[in-house]
Amino acid sequence: MNGNINEAPRLSLTASEQKALQLRRRRRLKQNIPLFIMLVPVIAYYILFKYWPMGGLVIAFKNYNFADGILHSPWVGLKNFKVLFSSASTLQIIWNTFWLSFLNLVVGFPVPIFLAILLNEVRKTWFKKWVQTIIYLPHFFSWVIVAGLVLSLFATDYGSINKVLKLFNIESITFLYESKSWVAVFVGSGVWKEMGFSTIIYLAALTNIDPALYESAGMDGASKWRQIWHITIPGIRHTIILLLILAMGQLMEVGFDQIYNLQNSAVADVSEVISTYIYKIGLGNAQFSVTTAMGLFESVIGCTLVLVANRIARKFDQALF
Repeated sequence: MNGNINEAPRLSLTASEQKALQLRRRRRLKQNIPLFIMLVPVIAYYILFKYWPMGGLVIAFKNYNFADGILHSPWVGLKNFKVLFSSASTLQIIWNTFWLSFLNLVVGFPVPIFLAILLNEVRKTWFKKWVQTIIYLPHFFSWVIVAGLVLSLFATDYGSINKVLKLFNIESITFLYESKSWVAVFVGSGVWKEMGFSTIIYLAALTNIDPALYESAGMDGASKWRQIWHITIPGIRHTIILLLILAMGQLMEVGFDQIYNLQNSAVADVSEVISTYIYKIGLGNAQFSVTTAMGLFESVIGCTLVLVANRIARKFDQALF
């Protein structure tokens, strides 16, 4: 009994040990001071441009006007939300936002994974680098440039595709003025522009897979497809789950630049989304309270989707937080 008590670990430190521990902590703090200084601009950025503006969300519950300001404008409670959701056009805008974002996710999310897997199987280094550069380059283009390219291709009168069709005596197709074809062009242009960036992320994740696994699988007679299914995809599973959770948080967000540069009045029934609504109604018509309520609704839905996706990932031990 006494032997077990003597062998039990001590729960308290002596004065000298506590002093030594404090010295080590101070030394470690001094060593990390340059890192803390480097972190200050990042913290300041998020405080000034991310957290501080959140105080303006109170406008959603007020009848905001410039004369009274944010603090002194009269409270109206949930009146702005009632105005929003009692309008059929608002419900259509919310549906358009969700539908276009959902299509971007379903179509655009798997493409970089397929590209990364295909490039990972390429053995010609020069060809692999050349393809990476080509597919990554559109990521640096602004949507003004991309929209100009889309118009040059799909415009009814001067578009390259319709010019080719005229050579074969085929009537011109109004790609950008019909709802279904416009949605296809919208989703396709978004995938083309951003697929290279995500492909680079997956290629970086693929470098962490041990090549010995492929050699062992090959010796056991596994085909290339079985190696991809049982080694490659599980090897990047963590990255896929992480990017999926982040994408779920943006499910209610459609890029303003892309929509604004591609939309037109002929397809307003499918192209009007929350971001363009906030710009046109909030800034154009000075209805700040209503559009702030819309933005708050969008943020709450996005946050909820992130939490749900993370909860599902937790079931598979892949949670982000």
